[in-house]
Amino acid sequence: MPLSREEYVEQVYFFRTLRERMLQNMSTQELLGAIRQELLSTTQLPYAIEFMASELRLTGGFATAMAKLPHYFTPFQAFVIAEAERSEGKFDFRIGLEILEREAEYRSNNASPQGLFFYHFEAICRNRLGYDRGIEAIAGDEIYDKDWRDWIFNVRRQVGLIDLADLIYVRSELYRKNNPDSEKASLFGEKEGRIALANRRKDPLYLFSALSRHLGYPNVPRTLPEDNSRLLIPALQRRIERLETRIKLLEEETRGGINISRFYAREQAAKNKDTDAT
Repeated sequence: MPLSREEYVEQVYFFRTLRERMLQNMSTQELLGAIRQELLSTTQLPYAIEFMASELRLTGGFATAMAKLPHYFTPFQAFVIAEAERSEGKFDFRIGLEILEREAEYRSNNASPQGLFFYHFEAICRNRLGYDRGIEAIAGDEIYDKDWRDWIFNVRRQVGLIDLADLIYVRSELYRKNNPDSEKASLFGEKEGRIALANRRKDPLYLFSALSRHLGYPNVPRTLPEDNSRLLIPALQRRIERLETRIKLLEEETRGGINISRFYAREQAAKNKDTDAT
């Protein structure tokens, strides 16, 4: 059974606050304890966090705790955290928390099976989390009925062999409209079918982007390149900039000489500016 809107709102706050406070000098156990006190006691999330904290002390992670609470956390939520906790993986834990944050936010506003499937599948594609276990986790969500689960497992068998846009199109209202003899139940509306038809033989990420633009489905967070400039010592950074300038001058010299006229042009422009000011 789906949770109440109150539960999803608290989940959004939990995942967002944990992600933001991870940059502070606090252990995960301390963060869980502090955030637990801030949540509504009328929801089940504080009890879930208490169990997660206990599992964290025993195993060093809390993905297993989420998997042991299938009545509260979905298989996809447990899968994302498990992938983020893998020591040999490259999936950023904070991105995993943001994925769950946006998912909970979407669920709090009457999520549809179509929107959740596209969001989950894009999260797997964009972060290379693995289709086999990822799609199995998607199919385990209670929001999907038997027709949906059969189709999702069919996608797992055929992904990479058949274009995802084609798989969506043939189960849409648009395909049924053009092929009235089709006996398969429609899982997607006419708009999804039209967007899928327009994105055949293209990168699936273009399909997800178009669905988000036109139908308001949630966007999957993207990993931004880390800014390492703040880690450099200011004096060392200036020295690197001077070295880069010298290298550029040497490259100009090897190509036929340095054009020094631009330096005089700058100097003359500065003198003219001073003269006008006086």
